[in-house]
Amino acid sequence: QVQVVESGGGLVQPGGSLRLSCTASSDTASRYPMGWYRQAPGKQREFLASMSSTGSTNYQDSVKGRFTISRDNAKNTVYLQMNSLKLEDTAVYYCHTIPRFGPWGQGTQVTVSS
Repeated sequence: QVQVVESGGGLVQPGGSLRLSCTASSDTASRYPMGWYRQAPGKQREFLASMSSTGSTNYQDSVKGRFTISRDNAKNTVYLQMNSLKLEDTAVYYCHTIPRFGPWGQGTQVTVSS
């Protein structure tokens, strides 16, 4: 199993930026795509972005041009740079391998509010 720990969330004003980090417990993660997801109150968890082990990326349309996924395989860590944040980006953000080789982490709360 791969355990993940997300961090970097917080309270930010609309238009602001945050950088999330996700560290996996095993270097197994470095061989697979990693993805970021989020779950807003009362909504289902949704896919945001993914990056393959070789650097190919895929984004949900609503975050294209605002969010950037990156990874450091040597550190078993994936990042999500979030710019131009909107109120509707408020959610708990999660990451994991694709396919998911373990339980979801606790996530990191991102709150966008003026």
